[in-house]
Amino acid sequence: MPTRPRYEMPDFIRDALNARGVMDAYQSRPLYQQNDYIGWITRAKTEATRQKRINQMLDELEHGGVYIR
Repeated sequence: MPTRPRYEMPDFIRDALNARGVMDAYQSRPLYQQNDYIGWITRAKTEATRQKRINQMLDELEHGGVYIR
């Protein structure tokens, strides 16, 4: 079975997590979820979509219990 690609966290995602105060919530998620968030956000084709996905991730981490609706 092929392994999933591992994504490095871009600075703009790290900055967003820290600015919103949810880095601990992000780091408490399983590694596959952390990786999925990064891949999902960075694969966005437009800046508007990327920002929408960042905001969704931040909201989900802030409220807990939800994972890429």
